[in-house]
Amino acid sequence: MIKKLSFLLVVLFLCVAGTYFYVQSEVNSYLAQPLKIEEPQIVTIQSGTSLNRAMSMLVEKNWIETTPFTSLIHRLHPELAGLKAGTFQLTPDMTLNQALNLVISGKEHQFAITFVEGSRFSEWRDILTNNPYLKHTLDGVSEKEIAQKLGIERDKLEGLFLAETYHFTHGASDLDILKRAHVKLNDILTTEWDKRQTGLPLKSSYEALILASIIEKETAVEDERTQISSVFVNRLNKRMRLQTDPTVIYGMGENYDGNIRKKDLKAPTPYNTYVISGLPPTPIAMAGPASINAALNPDQSSYLYFVASGNGGHVFSKTLAEHNRAVRAYLKQIRNQ
Repeated sequence: MIKKLSFLLVVLFLCVAGTYFYVQSEVNSYLAQPLKIEEPQIVTIQSGTSLNRAMSMLVEKNWIETTPFTSLIHRLHPELAGLKAGTFQLTPDMTLNQALNLVISGKEHQFAITFVEGSRFSEWRDILTNNPYLKHTLDGVSEKEIAQKLGIERDKLEGLFLAETYHFTHGASDLDILKRAHVKLNDILTTEWDKRQTGLPLKSSYEALILASIIEKETAVEDERTQISSVFVNRLNKRMRLQTDPTVIYGMGENYDGNIRKKDLKAPTPYNTYVISGLPPTPIAMAGPASINAALNPDQSSYLYFVASGNGGHVFSKTLAEHNRAVRAYLKQIRNQ
């Protein structure tokens, strides 16, 4: 009797053990399945989401297969139950187990938003509005009100942010991005202003920013920036009008159709440097670090004029006669193209 009972217990143990190892094997195989996605996918896990609910979400999206053993996963792998809330990026090379461990790690996906140098604040607003991963708090808010929210004591925000790529996690707001961009701009501007050349015709770092924005719009050639700067600094020192087309375009606003006509050069706007003396009242674009540096460290030159060379750069001149010859050469080159 005892032998029979012992035999039955052994058989029962083997059955239980066999069942356990079978279930364990099935669960492990299930966790090892690759995600059925062909490109990176974004998934958001809300606070309090259980492992079973997260698995159901993936099944509903057809990213994984279903299994009758789903409810046992948290028992056999309790370490997978500690899901973190957040937004995560799943990639095609991931297995289900790797995806779950990513969520457990709490390493949220870093989204990126890029602003290019020379862009305007109106363009920034469009980029922010069209980003689906930002929290939008500025829709319908005026520029002056945005300035107040940022603690900026100006009505216009043109030029007051540093154009570059900013990374953020899901739920960051459009205002958060602007705060970061304004702080970074101020850090660079303060550093450059403190080590500026002496004797510049600039009364404040804000005027330096205005000049930098003009330089930004005049050239994309890196080694020309300090030459362009020297022309404007020389003209300011001689009380000559800057006569720079980008300021005219900015002052024209929505009336600009891609062409500047003679009447536009004579139209009185606060930004038309063919009409006004000195700098315009605000920057005309977002300047990058190189243009800020150039505005505060111009070349020592006698140049007073420049015109496009037709080859991507500019021809610099010291006299009006030289400049007129360079203009004629440029126009001839354009006609021959």
